[in-house]
Amino acid sequence: MAEAMTYDSLISDVQIYAERSDVPFVSQIPRFLMMAENRIALEIKALGFLRVANMPLIAGTSIYQKPARWRETKSFSIGDTNGNKIFMKPRGFEYCAMYGTEVGSTGFPTYYSDMDYEHFYIARTPDAAYTSQVSYFERPEPLSEQNQTNWTTQYNPQLLLYATLLEAQPFLKRPERTQEFQAMYDRVAGAIMQEDNVKTTDNSVVRSNV
Repeated sequence: MAEAMTYDSLISDVQIYAERSDVPFVSQIPRFLMMAENRIALEIKALGFLRVANMPLIAGTSIYQKPARWRETKSFSIGDTNGNKIFMKPRGFEYCAMYGTEVGSTGFPTYYSDMDYEHFYIARTPDAAYTSQVSYFERPEPLSEQNQTNWTTQYNPQLLLYATLLEAQPFLKRPERTQEFQAMYDRVAGAIMQEDNVKTTDNSVVRSNV
């Protein structure tokens, strides 16, 4: 039977690698895992974390809720009246807020911004209903006893293991192992990013130095 990482097996593996199974340490492992998942979501922009969500734009509404577990926007497109997909340009919130006052408060949206961590701001305010799609990197659904697997456990279990062990080292007070697990984490993270760069590179394009 093929081996596969689950939440339960990860909790067990961390105890084995750390050579600790006492209650104070074991009770903290879910917290180390939570911090590891946040670290990965912050530092790794892999295809497995990329999602596309439909976001209908409503006439007269400029503020929209971001998708659940959003971490970073990759692109934001809108369909015009001819059925063409137009990519809105990212700008700062202040720029978007001022843009509407300069060219008219409503019209075909051109820009988007992060109003805050949970909301987008669209400029101009849509003058009609439009279809739109947002492509974004997400934090995968957190692992737990109820959610035993996710994309990371299936495709990059070693990354999650090393990140969890790395987050555990301050508790264990083993600075020498911090460097060890940091190096292991960096090696896997670098390989993942390199692999994704290859996947997203158009090999048919001939690049010129001119």
